[in-house]
Parts: sequence; structure tokens; C-alpha cells
Amino acid sequence: MLKRILFALLWLTFIVYAFFLAPSDRPDTITLITNLATGNWEGINPLVISLFNLMGIWPMIYACILLIDGRKQKIPAWPFALGSFAVGAFALLPYLVLRDQNLEFQGEKNLVIKLLDSRITGLLLLIGACVLLWFGLSHGDWQNFGYQWQNSRFINVMSLDFCLLAILFPTLVQDDLARRKAETTQPLLAICFIPLIGPLIYLCLRPGLPG
Repeated sequence: MLKRILFALLWLTFIVYAFFLAPSDRPDTITLITNLATGNWEGINPLVISLFNLMGIWPMIYACILLIDGRKQKIPAWPFALGSFAVGAFALLPYLVLRDQNLEFQGEKNLVIKLLDSRITGLLLLIGACVLLWFGLSHGDWQNFGYQWQNSRFINVMSLDFCLLAILFPTLVQDDLARRKAETTQPLLAICFIPLIGPLIYLCLRPGLPG
């Protein structure tokens, strides 16, 4: 119950910050989002391009956990996983509030579960994330990014959303390892505390689901 309350308070705090405390929206925010989504990246800071695309990697990481975790839940996991592609942690936190502990995997592995459970999926996501990180860190303008973080609600909230997704991921790992009957859990759990890369390495190393 305490964990549910903490997740609910975190969700409400994030909403209040995003809508009332974050910097105001810039006039060109819609244009920026449209250009980022359509690949029209000319003139956009590579750090922003990298961050925007990494926010598409995170929902895939969570999907590899949630759609398996959701098998025995009272609520379906897929609407929250799907919503995370649009609004990140805003969609995932309600699921963390409502879900129950789930230590067993039941039923057959359908095609979707097999794909999400595959280490190849984890490896492809890891390669994609590394390319995006290299692009952003090697070509990005940190001074410009800092300015945008202080003056753009979109950049500010997206950055905090990235950090929140990194912090929340380890809370799902203990149950995921239990479902996999993992004999050694501490090293894999510890890896997940490394932002972004840790969860991706976890997806590459975790044991397969039984059955």
C-alpha cells in the first residue's frame, strides 16, 4: 500500500510541475515537435534530437516488462504501455499504482510475448540507444540545451520524464526476475540502476520466461 501511495504522489507531483511550475511553452513548440517527429532535423540541437528519439526507446523497454507483467493483473497493461509512447511516465505511473505483485508467468507465450522476451529485441534496442547517445553527445550543444531546458516547457518536462523513467524501471525488475526463476538476481537488479543503458543490458541478459 505504501508503494502505491508513493507512486500516486509522484504522479500528482509530476503533473503539477509539468502544468504549473515548468517554464512556459515557446511559440515554436508545436513546430519543433512536428519537425522532430517527421525527421526534419535541420537546425535542431542534436541533444534535443537524441533525447526525443530516446523517449521512443524507453516505452519499448517498459513494454518488454509490462506486457508480460500484465498477464495476471486486474487491469490490462497494454493501454499504459501504449500511452507511454505519447506521454512517458504520465501513462506508466497509474499502472504502477494499480498493479499487484506478479511473481509467476502463466499461459502460453504468444508472438508478441516471444518478441518482447527475446534477447535480440533487447540487443537491437541497445544498439539504437547507443547510436542516439553517440549522436547527441558528440554533436550536441550543451549551452544551447541548458538554455532550452530553462525556457521551454517541452524540453524541460521531456528531460525530467527521461530521468523519471530511469528511476522507476528497477521497481519492476524484482517481479520480472521472479517470473523467470532466476537463480542470481542481485547483479541483474544492480545493472538496472544505470540510466537507460542498464535496463537495456538487463533485457539482453535476463533469463527467458519458462515454458
